[in-house]
Amino acid sequence: MYNFPQLLQSASFRFKSAAEMRSLSFYETRNKQGWFQEVDGMTLRPNSTVRHTLVMKFGGSSVGTAAAMAQVVQIVRAEKRRWHNVIVVTSALGGVTDLLLKMVQDVSASEATFQADAGELLQRHQQIADALIADEKQRGAVMREIGGLIDRVVNLCQAASVLGETTPRVKDAVASTGERMCVRLLAAALQTAGVKAEFVEATQLIRSDDHYTDAHPDLEISFRLTRETLEPVLALGNVPVITGFIAATAQGTVTTLGRGGSDYSAALIGVALPADDVWIFTDVNGVMTADPRLVPDAFTVPVCSYREVTELAYYGAKVLHPKTIRPVIEAGIGLRVCNTFNPSHPGTRLVAELEQQRGVIKAITNIGGLQLVTVEGRGMLGVPGVAARAFDTVARLGTSVPLITQSSSEQSICFAVPADATARVLNNLTDAFAHEIFHRDIDRVWATEEVGIITVVGAGMKSTPGVSGRVFNALGEAGINVIAIAQGSSEVSISLVVGADEIRPALQVLHALILRPENP
Repeated sequence: MYNFPQLLQSASFRFKSAAEMRSLSFYETRNKQGWFQEVDGMTLRPNSTVRHTLVMKFGGSSVGTAAAMAQVVQIVRAEKRRWHNVIVVTSALGGVTDLLLKMVQDVSASEATFQADAGELLQRHQQIADALIADEKQRGAVMREIGGLIDRVVNLCQAASVLGETTPRVKDAVASTGERMCVRLLAAALQTAGVKAEFVEATQLIRSDDHYTDAHPDLEISFRLTRETLEPVLALGNVPVITGFIAATAQGTVTTLGRGGSDYSAALIGVALPADDVWIFTDVNGVMTADPRLVPDAFTVPVCSYREVTELAYYGAKVLHPKTIRPVIEAGIGLRVCNTFNPSHPGTRLVAELEQQRGVIKAITNIGGLQLVTVEGRGMLGVPGVAARAFDTVARLGTSVPLITQSSSEQSICFAVPADATARVLNNLTDAFAHEIFHRDIDRVWATEEVGIITVVGAGMKSTPGVSGRVFNALGEAGINVIAIAQGSSEVSISLVVGADEIRPALQVLHALILRPENP
């Protein structure tokens, strides 16, 4: 028997939190059944021939065409040979959810418009069915089910059009249809390829409240339902193909889980079973050091901490939303981000925490399409409540504020807002501070031209002297002007604001500060 407390300090599995340590019994059980092997003395690694439970989640771009879904089928078939249990969670075909939301939100649309959109939905799914489902009888049955789901969408959209409004509950009923259609296609495609598979709607697994469009799961009930539903399927050797993004209330009404919903579904299912690993498949090779469209020499980050991913996601990087990975990280389950179209690439491993690594800057991300709004005046000095009133005014407009900075003299406060909301923000702030403006306590409320936020991220930046100096020295030598700066107390990131036309050159200059790994 292995000395597990000692093994947990090995290079392969290192638990940093109490939540991860609680999963010790999970690994002890796995080891008794031969799922781990000892390598290099005391290192614990997954056994190369016997693996137990893998959850794979595929995004919309991974299943959006017949060729893409065929690639998914090959990945699932290959992993089913290596893992005892394989669970698949899928989004809707790429672009389908957007089309469904357009249909249900456009209450002024005509019957002809609804039918045209319905025809497009049916055609996209039919093309994939024709390519990947060989049995004509099975293909016909799948398409009849998908046709019925589309007819229901049209009926709901017509009802909303008659009423002149769309409720959140109806919006969820329509938006969830994309995943419900996709699981039927993918399960049948897997069956054609010789993989025993069956579709499962997550309404049977995830119990949520009735906060439609952004529902919150009841974890205790959801975990129980997930095990009760999936264990019989897995016992038969089948691959469950599960809808992402959706859940149901206690009354059975469909809800959706909001931003990052399909990834979140995969995380919850992975924790409930529990899984050994959760793999999130996208169309890029994991987490990138920068947007490759703007920085051609961007490369994959091999290992990323939860805190780093949180910063990257907040500031616009195409990575997992933090809420989607937190359950997996806390449960001590392996998490990987990988590429559907390059499955041999190792992608990025996400971990709870990282020890100091070579190089302190991990990645650089950016948000464009913003403007800086400034409230300034000599009369603001020492006056309580100015910032609170300003942000309360912005919040009531439903406008997000990704960055805030304030001068130490308290004579100005500055924050970023989306450019398309700037005019409304300025008007409402001017009204809110009309009294202070009249008495010259506030001199003016104004906005810059369009800007972007660039954020330099890396856990190794914490307590490392000179990082800010290197960043701003590099930008200064390139002649790039920094308009504003913000840094959190966590010291994991530094955010800076530059003009819209300087986003690309700033990214390229700062990316040169990242040390490429020896074995990328």
